[in-house]
Formats: sequence, C-alpha cells, structure tokens
Amino acid sequence: MKRLFGELNGVPIYEYTLKNKRGTEFSALNYGAIVTRIVTENQFGEFQNICLGFHSLDDYLAYSPYFGAFVGRVAGRIRNGSFWLDGKHYDLVKNAGVHQLHGGRPNFSKTVFEVEETANSLIFSYKSPAFQNGYPGEVDVVMRYTLTEEDAWVIEYEADTDQPTLFNPTNHTYFNLSGDVKKSILKNELFVRSHAYACIDEELIPTGELREVFGTAFDFNEAKQIQSAILKGDPQMDLASGGLDHGFVLEHVRNQPDAILVDRDSGRGIKMETDAPAVVIYTGNTLTGDYTVFGDKIRPFSGITFETQSLPDAIHHPHFGDIVLRPGTPFYSKTIFRFFVNKARN
Repeated sequence: MKRLFGELNGVPIYEYTLKNKRGTEFSALNYGAIVTRIVTENQFGEFQNICLGFHSLDDYLAYSPYFGAFVGRVAGRIRNGSFWLDGKHYDLVKNAGVHQLHGGRPNFSKTVFEVEETANSLIFSYKSPAFQNGYPGEVDVVMRYTLTEEDAWVIEYEADTDQPTLFNPTNHTYFNLSGDVKKSILKNELFVRSHAYACIDEELIPTGELREVFGTAFDFNEAKQIQSAILKGDPQMDLASGGLDHGFVLEHVRNQPDAILVDRDSGRGIKMETDAPAVVIYTGNTLTGDYTVFGDKIRPFSGITFETQSLPDAIHHPHFGDIVLRPGTPFYSKTIFRFFVNKARN
C-alpha cells in the first residue's frame, strides 16, 4: 500500500506501508528510504508508533536529525574528509566542519530511490555515480526492508562496484518504545553483548583506542537502565553531550540477540541481531531544535538508535575492520529488529 507523501522537484514522494496479521505496521518513504512509522502493540493492547519521524515531507527537508534514514555510502565520521586507497588519495565532500559525516551531502538519506513492493517487503535500489561526494567507483545499491508475521523488521543491504571504494551503510531509526515522544528513553533497560567500545575525541571521531567495557559505564552485558550508565559521569560520555554516541564491538552468539532494549512501562521490547561487527548506539543526547515530532517539541533523549555497521572511520584504523568494497566481491549485511511485548497481568 502506498500514498502520496509530497513532491520534491517535481518527483512524487510516496509513503509505503506494510502490515502483518498481528496489526503491526511499518512505513517508509522512497525519499532516503526513511522509516516514518513502526506501529506496535503495548502491554495494554494499544497500538502506537515507536520511532521518531515527521508527518510531512517539508519537515524532513527542513530538519536533518537523520530520522529513520538509510545512511551511506559510509556511516559516521571520516576524519578530515579524506582517505588513501590503493596508493591514491581521495578528498571527500565535507559536511561536518573539516570532516565528512554519513557519506557527505547529499547522501543516501537525501536520495530518491526506485522502490519495488512485494507482499511483505520494500526493495530500494539506486545507482550511486562515481565520485559522488568524492567516492570513487559507481556503486549499485539494493536495500530491502521486510516485515515478518512474527513482528520482525529485517534490513538487508547489498552493493556492487566497478572500482575499489568504501562502503559502510546503516539505518538511523530512532526508537522510543513508549509511543510518546514526551517520555525519554533514559529509563529503558539496555543489554549489549560487547567487550569493547571505540573511544571518541571532542569532535566525536574515534581515536583508534578500543577500551574494555567491563567495570565501566559502557558495560551493558547485564541489562541496566540507560540513565544509570549516564549518571556514572564517564568522561567519554561527557564528550558526547552526556550520553552514548559510541561504537560497540559486538560478540556474536549464534541464535542470540546482540542487543535488547526494554521499556517496562509500555511492556515493549526490541531484540536486535546483526552480522555487522559493531553497532553505534546514540541516545539522542543532542536532539534539540525548534521543531516538533508528531506534535511534541523535540528534546534530548527522545530516542535511541542502533546503527549496525563496521566501526566509524575504519579506513583510518585497520583494526576496526575492512570497509573497502571491491569489484567482484559484493557487499551483503543483514540486521533484524524483533519486536516483542510483555503483556500486563490482570
């Protein structure tokens, strides 16, 4: 099902909606592959939207918190907006001071995609031209969103290139499991199966140091409220405006979630599984501005992201992993968000 959401330079922008037999709904735009709505049931049987977004295309064009967006070619920051690859130096479009953020401007979050609808999936495709925002190589990108009958949102990324380039995409959906943007995510309980996180500097760029989480505020190997971690006052969180904006190195266990988020008041939860080596968790520390989200003024800690990817700025830190995409070696990655609810007892 689709409806006209707006128009951009004469091109119609549609909102596509998938719905399963449980009543869960998932909506996304052909603009930026932006996820606009994820409607799930709470413990009292009420269906509410659990992700941050806007009612109009004009708001998505005017404000840029990357709500729900497909981000790339490379998620996160690249220091000094440049890199060396196979003996060649490349300068990128800089959109975060002297650095590049989320692939430059305009990136995938500002792209109009071709969309194919199936019974339970939306398939987005785009041909990124060579040297778009400074990246070499023409890249064919295909990304699929699937809503299953078991209340799972599956994201699958695929890409091919004709020249060596960088590729490290993610999705930037902000979850608020309460269904009420006036309520923060600080009392949500978070579990992350991780032994280390990437330290950042004052410009939010990884320094290259991977620090063990055990015994620190970044240790979520036993679920705890997000606010309890923030209240520890870790200097790394101070650099991120008093919250998380860090990459966690994941320790995958077969058939087990990599992260779990639970809101006790609504009974809602998410189990996240991915084949990506890391996840950047951002707790919306700097969500401010003169705009509203579904009728309520945005405020810090209104949402939390799980940006599955290789660690940011990996091209400058070989121990962070390889984000080079080469001809004949297609990219593929899969992330699953499983929505669940703990029903209220009578």
